[in-house]
Amino acid sequence: MSKVILITGGQRSGKSRYAEQLALSLSGHPVYVATAHVWDEEFRQRVAVHQQRRGPEWENIEEERRLSRLSLTGRVALVDCLTLWATNFFFDLQDVDKALQALKQEFDELVSQDATLIFVTNEIGSGGTSENRVQRQFTDLLGWLNQYVAARADEVVLMVSGIAVKIKGS
Repeated sequence: MSKVILITGGQRSGKSRYAEQLALSLSGHPVYVATAHVWDEEFRQRVAVHQQRRGPEWENIEEERRLSRLSLTGRVALVDCLTLWATNFFFDLQDVDKALQALKQEFDELVSQDATLIFVTNEIGSGGTSENRVQRQFTDLLGWLNQYVAARADEVVLMVSGIAVKIKGS
């Protein structure tokens, strides 16, 4: 049976660093699943900073969409992050309902494996309602995805200014 841990919080709250430390405490050779699509040079540099922080003990896999293709049975895997993963489906499908359905299906297939899966996501809906229609749609999509994952998670941790606050689980 899989174990699902969700790490959520705002931008630069310490989510990824906390998730990486957690994964390393659970396995000497965890898997890092990068869901990012690199859009520009500034983002490429952000990715490089994350990569430099991880050492040779990590197995790195880049998969922008089809996480269910990964064979993670018996492993500890960190999926970083749901926000970028949802972005990929959102822009591909151009429809919130279709994107959410596809994300749920992929998630369910992934967590059917006997693995410890740590997911990182962002809380982007805490800052008020955007005047931009596309931003509102994406905020809805990610909020619904986060709720779906949190409901199925064994543990949920909220990161606030680098401090981990346990929301759900042991």
